Amino acid sequence: FGNFRQGTNCRAWLFTILYSIFVNRYRKERREPKPVSVEELEERFHEVLVAEPRGEDRSWSDSEVEAAVAGLPESFRSVVLLVDVEDLTYEEAAATLKCPVGTVRSRLFRARKLLYVALQDSARRLGYRKEASESD
Repeated sequence: FGNFRQGTNCRAWLFTILYSIFVNRYRKERREPKPVSVEELEERFHEVLVAEPRGEDRSWSDSEVEAAVAGLPESFRSVVLLVDVEDLTYEEAAATLKCPVGTVRSRLFRARKLLYVALQDSARRLGYRKEASESD
């Protein structure tokens, strides 16, 4: 009440404070990730956590991974090679590619998604992912 001025509308002043608190909490909740229980994570990612390779060929062939990486657009491929293969930091990769760090992060995210899709069949064949008919 130290900031309240006598002679002004007290009700409007209190509603302004309440509205500010509401907006700040809402924005904070949107920024923070939703808490997830360990059980829910295990349920969602069960196939990855318990997967064991099966079949005669139990390792990724270099040609499959190389073909998947080669199939990426050049801008994505260069970021994957610099960050994931050469172990450069995002900042070092950005300096090498002469682009902002945010662009490196974005391209890397998209490239990893494309690689995930490209290598799904191999993962199923090796037993790291469920077959399409086995999924729940």
